[in-house]
Amino acid sequence: MGHLDHATFGWLTPALSYAMACVGAALGLRCTVRALDATGRSRRNWLLTAASAIGTGIWTMHFVAMLGFGVTGSDIRYDVPLTILSLVVAMAVVGVGVFAVGYGRDRVRSLLIGGLTTGVGVASMHYLGMAALRLHGEVSFAPLLVGLSVLIAVVAATAALWAALNIHSPAAVAVASLVMGAAVSSMHYTGMFAVRVDVLPSSATLPGATVMQFIFPLAVGLGSYLFITSAFVALSPTARERAAYASAGRLTEPDERAVDVAPPGFHTARTARTPLN
Repeated sequence: MGHLDHATFGWLTPALSYAMACVGAALGLRCTVRALDATGRSRRNWLLTAASAIGTGIWTMHFVAMLGFGVTGSDIRYDVPLTILSLVVAMAVVGVGVFAVGYGRDRVRSLLIGGLTTGVGVASMHYLGMAALRLHGEVSFAPLLVGLSVLIAVVAATAALWAALNIHSPAAVAVASLVMGAAVSSMHYTGMFAVRVDVLPSSATLPGATVMQFIFPLAVGLGSYLFITSAFVALSPTARERAAYASAGRLTEPDERAVDVAPPGFHTARTARTPLN
């Protein structure tokens, strides 16, 4: 069995991947909170943003962590279509869970359905990403640890959606995102500890793209998307703030329907005086 190294760059990739998971979770939670305060098209748009943020954050966390993954005795390549599919699956399945919470009338039922769906989406993304690995050898997984990783993903997703439904202050959302980031990272490394690789030495060229050719540029691009979207959400007024602005605007606007109710014979200062004959 080949020796697996999960942190070839030391603590850099685990710390950076955790940070990306936290950013994605925080952005997703804030967007979900905004969605629950909105209606119509605005709610749908906020939920779409939440799904893309959580899915992108989880995917970026996974592949940033994979930058530090190495197998003694074999190079590593990634199948490009499968890797992209893992990103699409992450956003799509997470979107189903987020919309279940955003539009569900029974909160408990919506939370359970959303948590289960989102957790399965997270796990599906992880193992699709692992299926995209190309190396000289055979990859297998320890079933018990795989099951544990899926359980962690479901619990983490349910906890995150519960936070979106019940926690609204920015400070509480920040704490919840840190917990969510830790849970997603735990799920990832639990799944990675389930990996077993039987190396079969070969001089043949592996198919697929290297980390620096494909994974790194895509991770940087998606990470930039997360930070730019975070800035947009932070600067965008909430529904309550918009209502307050509108109310203040109505109070300061002159009432064009006002009529002159001065008694007969009374003249204001602006009224021209008629000379007496």
